Amino acid sequence: MKLKIAPLLLLTLILITVLVASITIGTAHISFLTAAKIMLAQIFSIEENWSMAQETIILSIRLPRVLLAALVGAALATAGCAMQGLLKNPMADPYIIGMSSGAALGAALSFTLHLPTPLLSFITATIAIFVVYHISKVGGRVPVATLLLSGIAVGSFLAALTSLIIYVAKSPHQIIFWLMGGLWTSDWPKVKIASLMIFAGIILLYRYSWNLNVMLLGEEQAQYLGVNTERVKRGVLVSSSLITAAAVSVSGIIGFVGLIIPHIMRIFTGPDHRILFPTSTLAGAIFLVVTDTISRTILAPIELPVGIITASFGAPFFIYLLRKRGKSIHA
Repeated sequence: MKLKIAPLLLLTLILITVLVASITIGTAHISFLTAAKIMLAQIFSIEENWSMAQETIILSIRLPRVLLAALVGAALATAGCAMQGLLKNPMADPYIIGMSSGAALGAALSFTLHLPTPLLSFITATIAIFVVYHISKVGGRVPVATLLLSGIAVGSFLAALTSLIIYVAKSPHQIIFWLMGGLWTSDWPKVKIASLMIFAGIILLYRYSWNLNVMLLGEEQAQYLGVNTERVKRGVLVSSSLITAAAVSVSGIIGFVGLIIPHIMRIFTGPDHRILFPTSTLAGAIFLVVTDTISRTILAPIELPVGIITASFGAPFFIYLLRKRGKSIHA
């Protein structure tokens, strides 16, 4: 494991660099050094040689957005890593068992009933997972195949309800825009609330690293080695649901982060979840910060939903996974 510290240190350094660099990019140009000084001035005593406008842009507009992007990216990548390990499927992602459909329904209801979108989408996403889990139970156990099929069924039903709301809504564009995924409504309250749930969920998932490693050998073998597989399933599902619902509630549905990042990290670090989890967390944060920066600058002053950018990267990679999986099956 000592040799595995190098990727973590490298990714941490890249994340810090990307965070500061992203904060400097925008309509108002602010140098890398000035941005770093403004942020360090919140902790240390530094002589101010910047304007109040620059400080407001960095601390009130760009910094919360960049931090929220990092949190959401870390959450989705970590949850995707957990779901791929639990389902033993490299093409799984955090939304595979209907969570995104639950969150979408909550958002559609919130815009229609004029209720807080993050709160309602979080609640409905959590309820969706609760329903899927209990439908999947067979004699006190949750078979993976049944879990997947239940998630598809429940997700399809919730998606139909969301489509119905969009069809009858007076202003459907708000719902559609939210479904594309974006971080344009970022602020400090969202950063604080999301960070609490995401950090808690990620820490809980890290505790299951060894158990997921053992379960890769098969559930029967894991039970022989003393792993309570049903408890691990519940723990992983609850923790993944917590961080995914928290992420989706503040950013909308941003696809492919939880699919491609864990798979890429697995190629570089191997299947050991003790190193795969933290590298996926860091890489997910880096990926979404970079793609969000692209989304708000590529057609400036027009801002694209970041979900479009992640899908542009993720869809070709998903096709690559399908092709590679097909060749391995016929080999």
